[in-house]
Amino acid sequence: MSTPNGFPQHSGACGTQSTEGGAVQDLHAKKAGKAAKKEAGSNGVLTFEDPPSVGTSLNETLKLLPDELKANVKIKSITPRPPRKPRLERAASLDEKSWRRWRRFRTSQESLTDPNETSSSNGSLQEASLSPPVRGRASPCHQCCQQNSLHSSPDASETSPMGKSRGGSSDLGKRASEISSAFGGLLRGKAFAGGKPRLSQIMPARPLPPMELNVASHTLRTANKIDSDYMDYRHYSQHKFGRVSSSLSDTRLHGNGMVYDNCSTDSMKSTFSLLTPIRSKDVRSRSYLEGSLLANGALLGAEELSKYFPDRNIGIFVATWNMQGQKELPANLDDFLLPTDPDYAQDMYVIGVQEGCPDRREWEIRLQETLGPHYVMLYSAAHGVLYMSVFIRRDLIWFCSEVEYATVTTRIVSQIKTKGALGICFTFFGTSFLFITSHFTSGDSKVNERKLDYNKTIQALTLPKNVPDTNPYRSSSSDVTTRFDEVFWFGDFNFRLNKDRETVDSILNQNPETDVSKLLAYDQLTSEMSRGSIFKGFQEADIHFRPSYKFDIGKDSYDTTSKQRTPSYTDRVVYRSRYRDDIHAVKYSSCPVIKTSDHRPVFALFRVKVRPGRDNIPLAAGQFDRELYLIGIKRRITRELQKRQEQKDQKSSSVCSIS
Repeated sequence: MSTPNGFPQHSGACGTQSTEGGAVQDLHAKKAGKAAKKEAGSNGVLTFEDPPSVGTSLNETLKLLPDELKANVKIKSITPRPPRKPRLERAASLDEKSWRRWRRFRTSQESLTDPNETSSSNGSLQEASLSPPVRGRASPCHQCCQQNSLHSSPDASETSPMGKSRGGSSDLGKRASEISSAFGGLLRGKAFAGGKPRLSQIMPARPLPPMELNVASHTLRTANKIDSDYMDYRHYSQHKFGRVSSSLSDTRLHGNGMVYDNCSTDSMKSTFSLLTPIRSKDVRSRSYLEGSLLANGALLGAEELSKYFPDRNIGIFVATWNMQGQKELPANLDDFLLPTDPDYAQDMYVIGVQEGCPDRREWEIRLQETLGPHYVMLYSAAHGVLYMSVFIRRDLIWFCSEVEYATVTTRIVSQIKTKGALGICFTFFGTSFLFITSHFTSGDSKVNERKLDYNKTIQALTLPKNVPDTNPYRSSSSDVTTRFDEVFWFGDFNFRLNKDRETVDSILNQNPETDVSKLLAYDQLTSEMSRGSIFKGFQEADIHFRPSYKFDIGKDSYDTTSKQRTPSYTDRVVYRSRYRDDIHAVKYSSCPVIKTSDHRPVFALFRVKVRPGRDNIPLAAGQFDRELYLIGIKRRITRELQKRQEQKDQKSSSVCSIS
């Protein structure tokens, strides 16, 4: 009995047959084959129709046998229809199992063939591809699949006279084996050139190494490292700390997925911040009142210094200004304290004032307001109308020693201390600093009096007091400048130009910009320093600005009064160091936009080398003027709000014109 499409009716589910049923079918198949060969040899030739196209299903590849042959040979039970979902008996590998599972749930309805090709019939390839082929002896079901796909090769369509030559049977078996191997390759995803093979997911043999997220700059990475003994933090923590079960253990942090890279641990940073981890035994035993240069955990040691200054250089702004006692202060100090030439602000600001304004506190508030919240006033002192203020970046106040100051009066008969010197000193890490602002005797011809003022200052300034000298073997009791590593002396020294007014004016008119070398040839201070009679061991940066004295107030013209004073470089900044090349002058200039005094402010920018220190010095412990800080910040905020309100009012206002 045949089905409507011409195929013999399927007698049972091939995939569910038992072992005995398979053996019986094999026996019937052998007998039927022999009978078919015998009948074909006596009655005629067994022929096959032309092979189907590529897109036809495998069930249509096997054509029907002649009716006479089917009548004589009973092959109904041995040529079953291929099952819709064949099940193979071979054990699958792990990759194949995972691929099957993924295939069933994701692409069970998707064809493996190319969309341009014709789709398969009910015995589809994607269902067959769920089970890889059997290697070795095939099951009866697999034999049926092989027999039904004999005509998948065009060579099988050629007729061969079975009566004349018995090679037809061997050719048929050879073609069956070729088709079986080709079909097996198809199931493995290798036989379809135009198909879409589904490859199994490729997984690495071992976990991938963590990524090195070096997103920090070189300075930031250098600023958070410590000495080489503790660079391998993970190895050190496992062998030294003995805290594998701790909640801060690197192993548990990485295992819980909290940390995805070892950048922080390799550079000895904390897992949760940029701060350097502190070991428990250091907290237990460390005394910050004592220490050595290389002691691990020293507050002023090399570790902390390298964190903040990898190149061990600090930027210092030093300025001097004779305010002429004017009560009115400039509206804006940005051009004075924050010049546009350097790209970055400095780490320390030291401003000395001679003949300061009556309200010293207002002056300091204006300085704080200009520098903003990044800076705090470490210390300020006054001697009469001599003022000095030291501002430092707020994150550096912990590395300063106690600040000390001393004063010297050079004009005893005067009730108002307008002439004299004021010195402030402290130690930053392991480098001691001394800042002196002075106002020497005025007068064109009083050079000797100014030299006496200098000598009295270096002898009478009693500094340092409690802070120890960093190098007492190179100090002198008769010169205060020899007792510090870095010394900056600035002020109104009142040295003039030994030339008449007309000559100086002609030189200034010839070179209105920066060429002032002809003027410096007549400078008294330059001449005395070259002789060694004043400021011994000091240096001064090259001058490329116009004389800072004496101007008409509010104007850019020099003195037009009846006295006709000669323009001079009275305001100067000089420096000296115990060690060669420790101080490098970056900029030396004046601020011509501030015109509230007959003097122009003069400032200098320096790069100064800083060395690590010991913890056996009295520390300032974060000391700064908190009240001044709050007042200055509030004023800064108020000023910004006023600017925004003014801009808003300008945008909302309108002008009406009547024609």
